[in-house]
Amino acid sequence: MKQVLPEWALPWLEVITLGLQIASIVLGAVLLRMLLRRLLRRLGEHYSLPPELVIGGRRVMSFVVWSGALLIILDRFGVSGTVLWTAFTGFAAVGAVAFFAAWSVLSNIFCTFLIFSTRPFRLYDHIELLENGEKPGLKGQVIDINLIYTTLQEHAAGQGDTVLQVPNSLFFQRTIRCWRGAPPA
Repeated sequence: MKQVLPEWALPWLEVITLGLQIASIVLGAVLLRMLLRRLLRRLGEHYSLPPELVIGGRRVMSFVVWSGALLIILDRFGVSGTVLWTAFTGFAAVGAVAFFAAWSVLSNIFCTFLIFSTRPFRLYDHIELLENGEKPGLKGQVIDINLIYTTLQEHAAGQGDTVLQVPNSLFFQRTIRCWRGAPPA
């Protein structure tokens, strides 16, 4: 049998084959993505879909196509899809548990940024958190705002001054009454 490739190319045959396979996978992904984008655009025009829906659909479709291409390429390198899926689900489970464990802390931190940006009250304002329209709630002067709590100083007659630490997320769940100066007597 006659040898088609030169002698120096034989050790590189696997690398060349793998490179051609990867190139064909990428080319197939590009063509599939173009075809699906065109189909999605035509569906959007035909059914008068909102542009946000079409753009979101294109993004999801591109993610799915490129993720599939990446998995096929990794398979060509010998990486098992089962091992990747097991690692991904393991990391996702740990991340979900960590996220739910830290949910209240993250909520309070986010609400702190909302307090600073929307300014429902400021430092040294007198505020009252109302339970509902009739029932009085927590009341005091804002003496500190940190990432988790807002500290209120209560001025109770006969009891001395007390300090309340109110979680910042509570300010977005209740109605706030605010006095810029001293509160009414």
